Amino acid sequence: MKLSRRQLLAASTAAGATFAVPGMASAAPNLVRRDRPTLPSGIASADVTPSSAVVWSKTDRPGRLVAQLTSHGRFDRAIHLRGPKTSADDDFTARLPLRGLRPGQRYDYRLGFEDANGRIGQTLDGSFTTPGRNRPVSFVFTGDTAGQGYGINPELGGMIAYKAMHETRPDFFLHSGDNIYADGPLQAELKVADGTVWKNVVTEEVSKVAETLAEYRGRYKYNLMDANVRSLYADVPLVAQWDDHETLNNWYPGEILTDDRYTEKRVNVLAARAKKAFLEYLPMEHVSGRDRIYRKVSYGPLLDVFCLDMRTYRGANPVPSTVGPVAMLGAEQAAWLVREVAASRATWKVIASDMPLGLLVPDGDLIEAVANGLPGAPGGREHEIAWVLSQFKKRKVRNAVWLTADVHYAAAHHYDPSRAAFTDFDPFWEIVAGPINAGTFGPNALDSTFGPEVVFSKAADFPSQSPAGGNQFFGHTEIDPRTGVFKVSLRNLFGDVLWTKDLTPAHH
Repeated sequence: MKLSRRQLLAASTAAGATFAVPGMASAAPNLVRRDRPTLPSGIASADVTPSSAVVWSKTDRPGRLVAQLTSHGRFDRAIHLRGPKTSADDDFTARLPLRGLRPGQRYDYRLGFEDANGRIGQTLDGSFTTPGRNRPVSFVFTGDTAGQGYGINPELGGMIAYKAMHETRPDFFLHSGDNIYADGPLQAELKVADGTVWKNVVTEEVSKVAETLAEYRGRYKYNLMDANVRSLYADVPLVAQWDDHETLNNWYPGEILTDDRYTEKRVNVLAARAKKAFLEYLPMEHVSGRDRIYRKVSYGPLLDVFCLDMRTYRGANPVPSTVGPVAMLGAEQAAWLVREVAASRATWKVIASDMPLGLLVPDGDLIEAVANGLPGAPGGREHEIAWVLSQFKKRKVRNAVWLTADVHYAAAHHYDPSRAAFTDFDPFWEIVAGPINAGTFGPNALDSTFGPEVVFSKAADFPSQSPAGGNQFFGHTEIDPRTGVFKVSLRNLFGDVLWTKDLTPAHH
């Protein structure tokens, strides 16, 4: 076993796991017995680094997560681990951190749950590969799943854009937010503007806006009914962020709703329930015991990913003419981003931003994203981004690329101070992807404050176009370990390459 049993045991025990009694290897994979725990939502891995990972699953009754881990591809030689017990309090979900892994190593894992009598139920197998030196790094990125009434359509084959992402064989999948649409009910049939009818698989929990914890959980369970999603998650580690629709459209802390669909009007109450469901169903490496969504995922010498949370710490959505600063990241997160990106020794620093910087995203008469739509000096939320960009320049940060979703179309933007009203920054790229299974829109108006230029854009043929139209988008990146070139492309529902660019690294 190319893995230190002592290291793995010490770290996993600290995380609440112990070595399991052998016996799971004899359980045939995928065997379902109704009197034993089942795995109705599949399995997943997440936040894989050169030495660590998180594995996850959900069962249908109280039980203890049990895992086998092997780097031989042979489960008869696997390490057995016992994870945490699960109950209705966490909707029978469980996650198990793995430590002491070897860089550049493929791992296979088998997950199941043990009942009170020590019997292991259904098991499923997954895999992930830790990043290592001299290995190319590839990943896919997108956002916006099951929005605008477009859910799992059996006639289309389900969420087939997930299959297109899976077929690129990426090292990981970055979901840039709107993993669910808690505020978008799904109906059995939806009439589309082009005259077609979209058909959905439906469940009771997705038939109304989510307010209760059970309804928020039901949204994640719904997406995991899709075979394309489950297959990707078993094979490809997840790096998850959140945006607004995990709770409800365009929310901010302290907001009181006027929407008649909601009996609970306090957004803070809804957001707390939404976050609990998010953390139960989207595994991530928790930072120092805190349920903090913003974090760094180190992917070896070529790449660090900095996942932002542009929702939890924002101020109220401002009017466009607001001159003074309005929080987007909040002071603590903004300082963390600058400090961690400046300290990064990785060739590339991906800033995983759940909202674009230069596109106007209105919230009625208010501003939902960063850009206020006004030329000239930064105002409102632009102040914080201006500070971050100027600090990157001051600290000589090289090779930072911003990746985002949210606006439901694909675009590549190049930002340059020579075109900008605010000039204290170095040029950079922002790549926009999504939706991956939702209505397509766009393009949005561009704000000139940071000097963006649209190099590529592919939008909907008409507003809220269905996924069947093919205009679903994801990004794909591959980094060459020899040259350090960051090759990024934008692709459609079928995986067809629409645009590609080779970004050459600048050295310190």
